[in-house]
Amino acid sequence: MRFKLLIEKRALKYLSTLPEKSRRIIKERCSTLAENPFPGCDGDKELLHFDYKLYRLHVGRSFTVFYQISEEEKVVKILKIVHIDDAHKTLQAHVACMSPRT
Repeated sequence: MRFKLLIEKRALKYLSTLPEKSRRIIKERCSTLAENPFPGCDGDKELLHFDYKLYRLHVGRSFTVFYQISEEEKVVKILKIVHIDDAHKTLQAHVACMSPRT
């Protein structure tokens, strides 16, 4: 059961600003999502509990990848790649955008 990987333009843009070694490491880790995007016992992947399913993948101790999975279409969509220091800020902003307005 192999998944197709799609990556948002903003994630690609951020990736292109990084040093070659960081780009290579992030690409290698993201490619593993094609085989198994779901969280398991390794602790690097985690489901963030919201009204919709948003996952994160830790890449070493430096980067976080936010992604969604479409099981029906067998697609993993990489939404954003951020430095680990910005991950919580990014997550809070993403949740605020997705929260229903009252």
